Parts: sequence; C-alpha cells; structure tokens
Amino acid sequence: MPYEVLTMGRVGVDVYPLQSGVGLADVTSFGKYLGGSPTNVAVAAARHGRRAAVVTKTGRDPFGDFVRAALDGYGVDSRYVGTSDIAPTPVTFCEIFPPDDFPLWFYRLPKAPDLDITAAELDLDAVRGAAVFWMTGTGLSEEPSRSATLAALRHRAKAGITVFDLDWRPMFWADPARARAFYAEALRHTTVAVGNLDECEVATGERDPGAAANALLAAGVELAVVKQGPKGVLAVHRSGEVAEIAPVPVDVVNGLGAGDAFGGALCHGLLSGWDLRRTVSFANAAGALVAGRLSCSDAMPTEDEVHTKLDEVTSV
Repeated sequence: MPYEVLTMGRVGVDVYPLQSGVGLADVTSFGKYLGGSPTNVAVAAARHGRRAAVVTKTGRDPFGDFVRAALDGYGVDSRYVGTSDIAPTPVTFCEIFPPDDFPLWFYRLPKAPDLDITAAELDLDAVRGAAVFWMTGTGLSEEPSRSATLAALRHRAKAGITVFDLDWRPMFWADPARARAFYAEALRHTTVAVGNLDECEVATGERDPGAAANALLAAGVELAVVKQGPKGVLAVHRSGEVAEIAPVPVDVVNGLGAGDAFGGALCHGLLSGWDLRRTVSFANAAGALVAGRLSCSDAMPTEDEVHTKLDEVTSV
C-alpha cells in the first residue's frame, strides 16, 4: 500500500539540555531524542494517523540503532533508513533561552550519512506512489544527496503533493551562493513550497512575504506557504486563494520543533482535503503546541490535541 507521507533527508539525534536558560558549558543533564527535520515531519504525520516513512541514512553505530527503534516506536516505517560508513550518526546540541533564542550546534562533519544517499538506492515506485513526498533544501547541499533528491523529484513528476521544505542551513553548504540555482531546479518539480522569510529570500531573492509567495508561484509551485514567526503565516494558492493566519499564543519552551510539527500537520490537512484556511490554521496550531514543549519528535501532537488548541484560541 502506498505511503501517505514519504519524507527524504536529514536524520540524527537531538541532545537537548534539561535546564532552560543555561549555556551548554554549564548544563548538567540532557535528554536524547530523534531528530532531523524531514524525519520529524514523518513522525508528526504519523501522529495524525498517516502511513509514513522516511528515506535517509545513519552511521553504523548505536545512535543509528536508536534512530530505527525510535521511528518504529512512532509508527514510521524505517525500511528506507540505510547505513553509511562515511561517518557516525549525527548529533545536534542546542541551548534553550526562551522565548526566541535556541542556538544549534550540528555535529555532521566531515559529512553526514544522510547526505550519502544515492539515486541508485531509491525505491522510485515508493517515491512516485506516495500521496505526499516531502524533501528539503539540506538534501540539495552536497552530492550524492543532491542528485538523488533531484532524481526523486524528476521521477515523481509532480504526482500527488510534492513539498519542498526550503530548510536553509548555510553551514551545510560549501558554497552557499550556489544554493539558489539548485533551489530553482527543485521548485520546478514541486507543488508546495514551505519556508520562513530567510529561506524564501534564499530561494527567490524576495523577503517581503507577498512578493516571496508570488515568486515561489512563478517558480513553479501551486501553493506557497510563508512562515513569518510572530506575524503568523501567509499561504497563497495559484488559484488566487489566500490565507493569512495570525500566530497562536504560546508560552515558548523550545521553538526548534515547531516547523516540523507545522509540516506534518500541513500534510495531514492537505491529505484531508480541507480548505486552505483550515489547513494552515491547523498546521499553525500544531507548531505552537510543540513550541510549548521541550523535545521535537516526542512532542508532536495528535489531531485531537490540535483541535483542542484551536478551540481555546477561538473561544478567547
């Protein structure tokens, strides 16, 4: 049976402080969680009851075993999690300074295993058959992952819903100036683009939300979703439908998983056939819920939790 959500790209282990407002040099205890944006999107989609899998690679180490066990525990199919000998499974540390300062340290050198995916290893039938295929900008940052990601997009040929999470991490690019050309190539093969203002600027050169959304539509997508942090979300469809969604109030604990929760919930709304406003409102509330929690993968909400949050907001 085809997957409802198939994601491709980054995976690792998040090592987050259990103390808030404390620098890493002084932290005394940590929690260990499944990490990597597209991996967390698959987890978020599974929490909404969707059949989900992720295409990625780990190192040949105990953290790789942890990744597979965690995915299985969340109900995400791990059959496409390969193993690479080029490096250990990546770990990511953060500091937690609410409400809006969460520095990240990625340990992915000299090269992360999830960037060692080759086109020959892909199950292209699964890629084309998935109702939603989700890929990220990080997957374009190095070979052979870049060629594999673009091969998956070309084979899929905009079948179903094909999402490009713009996911701009400049430290992953040897030459960040080359990114826009590869982003443009990916946009030609996708139906939905999702990104914050920094990411939209990398992809299109535009930072104004409306101009960025229009530039993404001109680049080939059908739906542009521009996340604006405390100013909410702007979504523009090629049909002319527009949704501007206000932020959901939340006491921020850790904002790092909010975008992944947004992504999984966006997939759920699109698959459910909801209208644009309902879909983006649901995704926005899911992101807010996770921003109010410590971890990313463990924190992904269920549909009922998101609807409860939306009811709270509308009753105020």
